[in-house]
Amino acid sequence: MNIHEYQAREILTAHGVPVPGGTVASTPEEVERAAQQFGSTVVVKAQVHAGGRGKAGGVKLAKSPAEAKDVAGKIIGMRIKDLPVEKVLVAPAEDIASEAYVGMILDRASKRVVVMVSREGGVDIEEVAATNPDAIRKLAVDPRYGLLPFQAYALAVTLYDDLKQQRACAKILQQLYAAFLSSGASLAEINPLVTTPDGEVKALDAKFNIDDNELFRRPKIEALRDTAGEPEAEIQAREAGLTFIKLDGNIGACVNGAGLAMATMDLIKFYGGEPANFLDIGGSSNPEKVVNALRIITADPNVKVICFNIFGGITRCDDVANGIVTATQRIKIDVPIVIRLTGTNEKEALEILKNAGFSATTSMDEVVQKAVELAGAGK
Repeated sequence: MNIHEYQAREILTAHGVPVPGGTVASTPEEVERAAQQFGSTVVVKAQVHAGGRGKAGGVKLAKSPAEAKDVAGKIIGMRIKDLPVEKVLVAPAEDIASEAYVGMILDRASKRVVVMVSREGGVDIEEVAATNPDAIRKLAVDPRYGLLPFQAYALAVTLYDDLKQQRACAKILQQLYAAFLSSGASLAEINPLVTTPDGEVKALDAKFNIDDNELFRRPKIEALRDTAGEPEAEIQAREAGLTFIKLDGNIGACVNGAGLAMATMDLIKFYGGEPANFLDIGGSSNPEKVVNALRIITADPNVKVICFNIFGGITRCDDVANGIVTATQRIKIDVPIVIRLTGTNEKEALEILKNAGFSATTSMDEVVQKAVELAGAGK
C-alpha cells in the first residue's frame, strides 16, 4: 500500500525526524489560508501516488497567499500519470544548502533491511543506481541488533563533512529505521534530506510503501489508505477478499493460490497467450468468492475468454463449480469459460458443471491451450 507524502511526513515526525511544518488542503481557498499562516514563500505539492510530480507541474513555489491560491487552482484537479490530484501539501519553502538521499528497503535476497545513503539527493535513486552506482552506500542491518549507532554514524560521515551534521544525520537514520519497522514498511525514503544555510538537517520529502501483509495488525496505518488512485477492480477485489492485479492481456485467469496463479500465467505465455489479470480466490471454500471473481473479470472489456484453473485442497472443487453456475445465473457473461478442476470433490464438481451445461477438464495444459485458442492467440 502506498501512502501520501504528508502521511509519510507525519510518521517521520512521530519518530522525531525534523520535518518542516505543512498543511494538507483540497481547495485553493484552503491553500491560501495555509499560506497566510506560514507568512512566507510556500511550496504547493500534489499529493498523488506517482513519481515525477515536479516534472508534471505538480510542485510549485508561491511567494504570496494569492499566488498560492492561483497555483493550487492549477494543481488540484490535474492528472499525473492518469491519477487525479485531489489534495495538495502546503509547506514553507526552505533555503537549501545541500541535498542527500537516505532510504531503507526490505531486501529479499539478504532477508534484511538494507539502508542506502547517497550524496546524490533530489533525484530518482534509480537513476543514480543506473548511472553512478558507486555513489550509493549500502548496509544490510542485522535484525537481531537493529541499526546500531556506530553503523548509522559510519553512513552519515559518507554524506557530510561537518561533525554536527554527521551526528544529526546518524540520529535521523536511526529514527527512520524505527519508523520503517513500526509502520510495516517495505520501503522508506527521505529524498531530499537537506541541510540549511545555518547547518540544520531536515527531511523535505518522504515516501513510504507499506507491506500489505503487515496491515492486518496495524489498523492505524491501514486507515491511511487512499483509494482515489486505485483501479476500481482492485478495490472491489480487496473488499471481497480476493487478490487481483490487472494486466494487459485478454485471458482472464481465475485460480486458487499464488503459486498456481503464476504457473497459469507462465503457461498462458508459453502457449502464446497474454493474461489479462492475476486473480487468486484464495484457499477458502466459498462459492460467493467465485461469483465476485467473475464479476470483476467480466468488467474488463479486454477479456476474451475466462480460464479457471483450480487445484482443490482446502478449496473444494464442488464449491467452485457452484460458484461458476451461480455467477452465470446472476451475471451476463458474453465470453467463453474454460474450466480445469481437480482435487477435493472433483467428481461432484464435474457433475455439477455437466448438469449446468458446462464441460471441464482435469488437465492444466489442455485448459490453458483451449483458452489461448479461444482468445485468438497461440502458437
